[in-house]
Amino acid sequence: MVKNTKPNEPIVTHIFTADPSAHVFEGKLYIYPSHDLEHDEPSNDNGDQYKMEDYHVLSMEDMEGPIVDHGEVLHIKDVPWASKQMWAPDAAYKNGKYYFYFPARDKEGIFRIGVATGNSPAGPFTPEENYIPGSFSIDPAVFVDEDDSAFMYFGGLWGGQLEKWQTGSFKSEVTEGPAPTEPALGPIFAELNDDMLTFKSEPKEISIVDENGNPILAGDEDRRYFEGPWVHKYNGLYYLSYSTGTTHKIVYAVSENPQGPFVFKGTILKPVIGWTTHHSIVQFKNKWYLFYHDCSLSNGINHKRSVKFTELKYNEDGTIQTIDPYGDK
Repeated sequence: MVKNTKPNEPIVTHIFTADPSAHVFEGKLYIYPSHDLEHDEPSNDNGDQYKMEDYHVLSMEDMEGPIVDHGEVLHIKDVPWASKQMWAPDAAYKNGKYYFYFPARDKEGIFRIGVATGNSPAGPFTPEENYIPGSFSIDPAVFVDEDDSAFMYFGGLWGGQLEKWQTGSFKSEVTEGPAPTEPALGPIFAELNDDMLTFKSEPKEISIVDENGNPILAGDEDRRYFEGPWVHKYNGLYYLSYSTGTTHKIVYAVSENPQGPFVFKGTILKPVIGWTTHHSIVQFKNKWYLFYHDCSLSNGINHKRSVKFTELKYNEDGTIQTIDPYGDK
């Protein structure tokens, strides 16, 4: 056990953690973060400063109690196809098993998404020999619906290589996305087969539109998709939330269909200390919570981040109240 937790404070301080995916399994809240390594190399737009090579699992029995660090549950040396950069992960439960999803670069430097399995939400997890066929880019988030169908959302710009897949195949020389006046690149959607190890069909791009049905444009950096998709369900609607990247916000859009199109609604989280922002949303013991990270523990060093949480509240019309992470200080 590590410490007692408080809203908007790092939930652990003995390691640097980021990109938290929170789920309720077996009556407890489990957090699946990435693990930032300590080094002093400079940052760049390609994300080379994020050198993560293993994963820990954290858990808590209530929001006021201590955090348990279950230790290392997967290391890159155990993943045959991966070469480096194990970034933001996620986990899911189905078929009596726990599935752990993670991105990493393959031997050619292309980001792919792998999956590992385990019998406990706390790990350890045993990776498959190869990445998920047809997978690419970063930030997998898996949503299991009430009917047990499972969907993966993924994709990230810049270091996440999403621009390089605009033609449907990887083009290493491509560095630019759509023009500012063209529709922005959206996150990628793929339904998972019942085995939770493969895609049921070809991944496809999700459309995010404004209230009039017009696509969000690439130049609209306050609303356009950048990385870190997350889907949760509230009152029968699907909420897609994500990072805007350059404007450092977590925003959201809503749909009646898990495949979209999603209608943009507003901002969930204002900018935090540090460049990246990445989150998850979970219901636990009749309240909703936002898990996120910032760089306050490292005084703003972008690759030394810390996971935090705060309560998330809805308005009567289903919109989400905007959170200022430092509003109470």
